[in-house]
Amino acid sequence: MPTYRFFDDYSEGAHPRVLEVLADSNLQQEPGYGHDGLTGRAIALLRAAIGNASAAVHLVSGGTQTNLIALASMLRPFESVIAAESAHIAVHETGAIEATGHKVHALRSRDGKLHADQVRDCVAQHRDEHMVRPKVVFVSQPTELGTLYAARELEDLARACRELDLLLYLDGARLPAALASPACDLPLPRLAALVDAFYLGGTKNGALLGEALVLCNPALQADFRFHLKQRGALLAKGRVLGAQFAALLEDDLYLQLARHANTMAARLAEGLRAAGVDFLGEPVTNQVFPILTDRAIDALRGEFGFHVWSRVDAQHSAIRLVTSWATPEWAVDALLAALPRLR
Repeated sequence: MPTYRFFDDYSEGAHPRVLEVLADSNLQQEPGYGHDGLTGRAIALLRAAIGNASAAVHLVSGGTQTNLIALASMLRPFESVIAAESAHIAVHETGAIEATGHKVHALRSRDGKLHADQVRDCVAQHRDEHMVRPKVVFVSQPTELGTLYAARELEDLARACRELDLLLYLDGARLPAALASPACDLPLPRLAALVDAFYLGGTKNGALLGEALVLCNPALQADFRFHLKQRGALLAKGRVLGAQFAALLEDDLYLQLARHANTMAARLAEGLRAAGVDFLGEPVTNQVFPILTDRAIDALRGEFGFHVWSRVDAQHSAIRLVTSWATPEWAVDALLAALPRLR
């Protein structure tokens, strides 16, 4: 049994305030399918946070389901999605988008980000009815490699999408960690104004489960509940999701939890750097990708849980360490204390 698992940010259950709201509302009767007062409260709080009272907000149980429903609703049968090759929809969702009949153009990216010129090139290569037509650009904040889109970069992508009649969709499974990062210059209202749709993750930030999908573009809002129902996402007990997001959004609890995860990751990165460890990329949120010898990785596996991310050379690989809203300081310090023993 590992001393501590740094596999992900959803190994723990839920923050006590989330459980408290669930418990306090447990016996009150509420309408089903997202028409309950708790969901209404969560929607009002999120609309206020993005500064858009007309945005449509839908609570969905998980990230893959959210991506699948959102993207499938945006695409006609002959249309496709542009994404970075490391994107979650291209690697870790079991071909969910392809299973709906839509191609994913997985473009090369060293930093996990897409750039406007790549999008323009991809569209230019798909010119006629003999090819699928790109329609949606998929990005995530932060990326799968832990990097962040700067405001300028997302603005460039948004501009390219408008020029090319594309939709811009942002996966926000770890968006709270991005928003809480000192390296982020893209606050939530600005992000929401640039994209056509995005979601704010709860599963990886203190909820038992759930993601809040926000449809900013009015053209995407009509009849969306039909898509939810057809894909099995319209829960009879929608209150379960509503209660959790009401708790997370009240007094910006979701940002407080993300700041803790980021602080633990920064503590981890600082200690690793002091020990002479290099990184696959500069740590800026709650994902840290240190490069270690394969021998050190094998030894560390005996005490801690983590994923081996990618091979760097014949003797070194990058591992991924993820901290959460609940990661204790002792777990970080225990891993750092183990490093000298691995030399």
